[in-house]
Formats: sequence, structure tokens, C-alpha cells
Amino acid sequence: MNVRQSSFSLAPPGPGLERRPSVVSRLSSVFSNADQEAGSAARTGAGLIEEEIAEIKRYEDFTTIDWVQDAAREQAKRKARRKQAAGLYDKGQPGWRYQLWRSYDAAQAWIVVTIIGIAIGLNAALLNIITEWLSDVKMGYCETGFYLNENFCCWGEENGCDQWHRWTGFEPLNYFIYFVFASFAPYAAGSGISEIKCIIAGFVMKGFLGWWTLIIKSVCLPLAIASGLSVGKEGPSVHYAVCTGNVISRLFDKYKRNASKTREFLSASAAAGVAVAFGSPIGGVLFSLEEMSNQFPLKTLWRSYFCALIATAVLAAMNPFRTGQLVMFQVEYKNDWHFFELLFYVLIGIFGGLYGAFVIKWNLRVQSFRKKYLKEYAVLEATLLAAGTAIIAYPNAFLRIDMTESMEILFSECGRGESYHGLCEPDKRWWNIISLFLATFLRLFLVILSYGCKVPAGIFVPSMAIGASFGRTIGILVQAIHEANPTSVFFSACKPDEPCITPGTYALLGAAAALSGIMHITISVVVIMFELTGALNYILPTMIVVGVTKAVSELFGKGGIADRMIWFSGMPFLDSKEEHNFGVPVSAVMRTSVVSMPAHGLTLGEVQSLLADDRYQGFPVVEDKHTKVLVGYIGSTELRYAIDKMSRTSPLSETAKCTFAPSSANLSSTSLNNIHGDSSHSSTLDFSRYVDATPVTAHPRLPLETVMELFQKIGPRVILIEYHGKLTGLVTVKDCLKYQFKVEAAENPKDDHRIEEGQEQLWALFQRAGNWFSGRVSRYSGGRIRLTSTSGGERPLGRGQILDGDEEVLDEGVELESRR
Repeated sequence: MNVRQSSFSLAPPGPGLERRPSVVSRLSSVFSNADQEAGSAARTGAGLIEEEIAEIKRYEDFTTIDWVQDAAREQAKRKARRKQAAGLYDKGQPGWRYQLWRSYDAAQAWIVVTIIGIAIGLNAALLNIITEWLSDVKMGYCETGFYLNENFCCWGEENGCDQWHRWTGFEPLNYFIYFVFASFAPYAAGSGISEIKCIIAGFVMKGFLGWWTLIIKSVCLPLAIASGLSVGKEGPSVHYAVCTGNVISRLFDKYKRNASKTREFLSASAAAGVAVAFGSPIGGVLFSLEEMSNQFPLKTLWRSYFCALIATAVLAAMNPFRTGQLVMFQVEYKNDWHFFELLFYVLIGIFGGLYGAFVIKWNLRVQSFRKKYLKEYAVLEATLLAAGTAIIAYPNAFLRIDMTESMEILFSECGRGESYHGLCEPDKRWWNIISLFLATFLRLFLVILSYGCKVPAGIFVPSMAIGASFGRTIGILVQAIHEANPTSVFFSACKPDEPCITPGTYALLGAAAALSGIMHITISVVVIMFELTGALNYILPTMIVVGVTKAVSELFGKGGIADRMIWFSGMPFLDSKEEHNFGVPVSAVMRTSVVSMPAHGLTLGEVQSLLADDRYQGFPVVEDKHTKVLVGYIGSTELRYAIDKMSRTSPLSETAKCTFAPSSANLSSTSLNNIHGDSSHSSTLDFSRYVDATPVTAHPRLPLETVMELFQKIGPRVILIEYHGKLTGLVTVKDCLKYQFKVEAAENPKDDHRIEEGQEQLWALFQRAGNWFSGRVSRYSGGRIRLTSTSGGERPLGRGQILDGDEEVLDEGVELESRR
């Protein structure tokens, strides 16, 4: 019998077990063992088994990737590929075929990155064109071609033309058409940045980056933006870009099952997504480095740079706006700034920090209410939000238009022809100040409600639009003060007969402050703003504003809205940017009641009952239940695979004994029995080849901070705690997070009783309104139309389960409602 088909052993278990490596050599042993497997891949079929297990793990939803084992498999594959390439030698020397194979193998990653960049650039150009057309068609249509938006219909004219017709001259009917169009918002959910951060860190979410997600996101995103909701396309742009990178890399066998290489492509795709969203390739790379990636080696930096370059070049070649600009709100400034303006720049920075803290706090409360009460009404909620946004936004000139177009207007300098809504006209100044002030706070309210609903919802551009309207308001006020007091000492730096204050620059700085405040990013914001404007002289003001925003944001808590959403959802993610000082050993956090497997003595029926319980992702292997001397660790996936593989060759008896660690004396005879033994008479099933003999272990007195660094830097799924070689417990990422949240909750106690009471009262009000409306519809339709609703009920198990190593499935994760 071939070893590839069976792992049976007729040899009885020996009394002595093979000694495990020391703790010091544990990690290096992983790689040496992987190389040994690769060397005998053709003879034992170990390579095939590893590939099959890796394929199974791809479809395990809500689990974490063990980066240590992934690195070991990658080392084995590299050695196997080198051995295969040995057949390409000519007379013992590398021939032309070997050189060709080696060149292709080395260039394959760059080929994949190039294809990804081209695809992201083409998709971004197409979505920009569709979004702009849909944003205009709700207001009117072009007489010469219905497919043209207002800009192309009136090409070369500043403020409209005779060929562009509004739907009707009757204003209430115009309002109705705007309302109806906005209500057709799509229902592809979320921004995706929080989930992508976890996926890049090793969290498995099946289908989140798949073909269907890419298609639905690309189709629905323009509709969501055109609906008028206070959401942006830049966050979802990162999502569809990462989806593109994932599906393209999966087409290549070399990267299909390689998690570490896939992580590089996802980081590069995230950089390209931001690059095409803002026309900022370097800013995109820095955003991926600062916000998205937990690990960002130099190789990933270069690939991210190249992918962003290709995507931006394709977008520039497509020229979707026919202006040579990569984004609509790209501007240039001729006037310089003055040092007396630093006072107002600091004010804008303070606003950015306060804006971020306020929106994060209240949006998480809205998310809590949405998760508790509105889970079954996602479509209705999105429709009502779109309709409500249309009703609120239409009367305001700065809310009615698309947010990117609004920023283009607010960023622009005066003195370049007729301004939108009299923005540069002194006699309309105070009216515009009121409009901008209302636009700022109405959009802030709408962002709190809209972000997180079941539509493609980004928060980048809405935040920038809020900051731009606030900044422009400040700029207009400063300009008015200067014109009223031109001879004041405060304005002595201004030259007579020349424009002194540029309100558009205040809008730009306000956008930077709001974006930094909501995302808690700094360097990438400065670079993005510089690439948007090309104004080198405004780098210093931007840095000052972002620095003040960062300082104010830190006073109200660490982490931007993406990090808070990760904590709120209970995903196992350790942020490498955070610093901890708990002062406790890992023994204070570890689980002591661990279900382990003795190396010998368990029957197949007992093993299957443990697997059928489906509460654990793996089991430590010990010599016996009494001594608990640690032998290794076996994952549930590997164990199920081994049993299934054996059962395909012959029926298995539930009374058959299982061994998980062959004795060193009988190691060779076991292999021979595996090859030549008769499975029908087997009394022992050997699972030792599936046991990881070198799991990551730690001493019980090791500081918790060091253990968290081990999770961040080498990425094991679980760390076993042993003392003098004996198993004492285990710890996972979620155990560390639970302890962290408990400590923070104890340091900052909050009483959420009033919040819960308010949510219950609000839900009762919604129910009464819904019942009243349903009754009216049923009454006027004669009972033919009935709008009924079902109660939310309990949250179903399975979809929201967060599995991280050896833990119970019924544990649904830590939900950070206490950190609102």
C-alpha cells in the first residue's frame, strides 16, 4: 500500500517518545522540518497532503491563519521547486531552459502586480464615469445625448447650457424626481477597510474578497454615491481594489495557496485603491503602510509602489473627466500663506480632532442600535436613509450636488470666472456662510447615520467634504475680517491691492483635518493633500493642521473609526501601533482547562466525538493525561483530513487505537508498516505525521506584552504554555484582547443603562410609526397590501463566529459597546 493513500500502522506504540526540541530552537526547527518534508515530497506524498490541507483551510470561515506553519510550507515548496528545476540542467550546468524558468519564476510576482494595477485603473476610470453621470441624471438630462452628463453636455461652458434640461421647471416635481431616484440606493454593504485590515493580518472571511463581492461592489457603488447618501466611494474603492488583487492572484497556482504572498498582493492592491481614489500614488503607498498592513517589509513596499504607479498611469491614460485630472477636486494655488493665518489653521486642526472623536462615538452607538434592532430591516433602512437624505439635502446648494464636485468648488480660488452659488461674491457672503455652516452640521449628522448601513459606504470623502465646508466657512470669515480691517497690525503681512486670504486653502486644510481626525492617520494625509494640489508651499500648514488634529484626537482615545469598528465587531486583531503595559504574566490570561489528546490510548470513536463537538480548532498532544508532558499540537482540520483519507481506502473501526507520536525506536518500522500493512486488520491508526512537533510555546511567567508581540510578529494561531516541559495552558489572540478590554473597562467604567433605555424607547417609537404606516397602507388598499414585519429574534449562530485557535465556537467574540 502506498503511503500517499494511507497512514495506518500495525506497530504497537513503544514506551518511549521522541524528545521534542528545546524552546530555543523551536522556530528554526519548523523550517528545517519543512525542508525535510520537501526533500521527500516525491517519495512520501507529503507535498500533496500539505496542498490538500491548505485547500481545505481556505474555506474555513472566521478562522485565523497560522503564519508560522504557512512560512514552513512555503520553504518546503521552494525546495521542491528547486529540485524540479534540476531536470532543466544541461550536462550538470544550468541550461537555457533553467535560465528561462528561473527568470519567469522571479518575474511572476511583478507580472501579477502589473495585471492587478491595470485592472484597478480600468475599474476606477469606469466607475468615475458612471458615478458622475448618475449624479447628474437625477437633476436633468442632455438633449444631444442622454448618456452625457452635464459637464460633457455643456463642454466649454461654465454654468450650464441650453442643451442641458432639468427634468421640469416645476420645483416640487423636480424635488419628487430627485427623491425617487435617490431611493434606489443599492444594498452591497459597508466600507470594508476594517475587515481588510483583519484579513491582511491573517483573519479568514470566506467570500469577502471574492468574485461576487467585486462585481456587486463595482455595480452598486456608483448607484450608492449617486443616491445622495452621505457616503463616499474611496473606502469601497480600497475594497474593490483588494478584491481585484485577490481574485487575480488566485488565478496563478504559485500564489493560490500561499497566504504570505497573497498578503503582499492585498497590501499592494490597497495602496492602488487609495491611489486611484485620490490621484495620489505615493499617498496610497503610505496609507497602506500606515493604516492597512500589520507587516510591511521592503518587498511589499516596492510592490505597493509599482501597483499604485500602474493603476494611476492607467487612470491617467483613460482620463475619465477629460480634464487631465485624476480626480475632480484636484486644484492648484498661486497665492502663498502668511504666518498670522497659523492661528486659524490651529482652529481648523482642533475642529478635525473634535469631529473625529464625535463621529466615532455616536456612529458606534448608531451601529449598536442597528445591530440590535435593525438587522432584519437592512433594505428598508437603506431606502429610508436615501429618501431622508434627499429631503434634507435638496434645499442646500452645497449638499445637493455630488460631494467630489462640492469639494472641487470649495477648494477653488476666486477670480476665475463666475463662482458657484455666488461663493466669491461679497454681497452673498453671509448667505453662503450660513449655507456652509448648515451643510457642515447636516452632513455630519447624516454621516453618523449613514456610515455602516447596508450600502457601499466610505467615510473618506464625506469627512473631507465636512472639513472642506467648515474650512471654507472659516476662510470666508477671515477674509471678511481682513476686508473690514485692512490696516490692522494683525494683517500687516498682507500686500495692498493683492488678494491676501485664499478661502479655498482653508477648505483644503479642513478636509485634511477631518480625514486625519476620523481615520487617525497623519503622514499619508499630508502626502495625499500635496499630490492633490501640487502646492509645495502648503505642506507646512498641512503638517501643522494634521499635527494639531492628531494631538486632539489622542485626548479622546486611540484608534480611528476603522480600528473602533474592528473592536466593535470582536475580530481577533492586535494593532501593532498600540503600546501596552499590563504588568502581568501570561499565566493570568491563559486558559488552564485545556482539552488535550494523549499520544497513545485514545480510540477512533473518542477522537471523532471530540471532533464532532466542533468546539475547538486544535488539540495539544501530551504523553499522557497525568504527566501532561507536551509532545506537539494537531489541528482539527488536519485530524479530520487524516480520518477522511484513511476511510477512503478501507472501513475504520471505532475501537481502533490512535497514536499521535511514534516512538523513536519504531519510527522506521512504522513507515514500513504504513506502506505494506493491511488496513483491514489494523489495530493502530498513526496520526503522527499530522502533528506539529514544534508549536510555539512560552513560559507561564513570560510578560503578556511579550506574548502579544509574538502574535504580532510571527503570527501563530495559538501559543501553548508549558512549564518544565509540561502543558499548563494555552493562549490565543482573543484571550489577550479580552483581558485588554477588561482592563480598559475597569480603568474607564461606564454606565450604559441609560443608553440602552434610550435605544429601547427609540425602537418602540419606530415600531409605533411602522405599525401606523402599515395600517394606513392596508386600509387604503382594502387589505390587498399588508406591510408586516418579523421580530428580530436572537442572533443566529455560525455566521458571526470568531474562531481563533483552540476555543469554543459558542464564544461570539468581544463586542466593544463599552468603548463607545
